Amino acid sequence: MTERQKTVHELAHKGDFDSVSKQLESDPSLLTSKDSNERLLIHWAALSGNLKLVSHLVELESPIDPLDDTESTPLILASSAGHAPIVGLLLDKGAKVNQQSIYGHSALQYAASKGWLQICMKLLDYGADINITDQRGSSPLHRAASKGNLEIVKFLLEHHNVLDINGRDAYGNTPLHLACEEDRQEEAILLVENGADLELRNKDKLTPLDLCSSKLAKLLKSKINK
Repeated sequence: MTERQKTVHELAHKGDFDSVSKQLESDPSLLTSKDSNERLLIHWAALSGNLKLVSHLVELESPIDPLDDTESTPLILASSAGHAPIVGLLLDKGAKVNQQSIYGHSALQYAASKGWLQICMKLLDYGADINITDQRGSSPLHRAASKGNLEIVKFLLEHHNVLDINGRDAYGNTPLHLACEEDRQEEAILLVENGADLELRNKDKLTPLDLCSSKLAKLLKSKINK
C-alpha cells in the first residue's frame, strides 16, 4: 500500500521548503488556498518553525494576518509554538500584535502562558496590550502566575506603570489568587512585593490567603508585616 501523498498544507506544516516552493512555482494560487481549517500555507509554516519558508511566503506576498477557523493568525500560532525568529519577522511585516482568537487568546497570552520570555519581550516592543484579556477575563499576568512562569511574571512586573496587577478574571480572581491556588510560592511572593492585594475577594468571597497552603500564607503575611 503506497503512502498517501501529503497536501501542500501538510508539507508546509512539516517545514518542507523545497516541496512547498516547487508546488508554488507550478501553481501560484496555492499561496492563498485554504485547507479544512481555513488555514493558508503561512499558518502552517509559522507553526513549523521554518523561518526560510515563512520568509519565502512573505516575499511572495502572502497575507500576513489571515484568520483560520478559530480566528488565529500566523503570529498567534508562532507565538504559541515558541518560534521567536518567525514572530519577529511577522511583526516586522506589520502583523497585528493584538489580534485575538474566537476565545480571546492573543499572541502575548500564549507566550506568557508557555513561558516564552523572548517572544513576550518582542511582542511588547511592538505594542502588545499587556492587560489584554480572553473570554474568561484572564490576562497574560494571570496566565504566567498560574503556570509558575517566574521570569515572565518578573518581566511583566517591570511594566508596573501600565500593568494591572490586581486585574480580575471572570471568576473574580486576581493573578495572586491563581498563584496562591497553584502554590506558586515565588510568583505569589513577587506579586505581593510589587503591590498585589491580599485582601481582594473573588466571586466565592475568598481572598488569596484563603487559597494558600499554610506555608505560603505564612510567607505572604511576613511580607506585608515588614
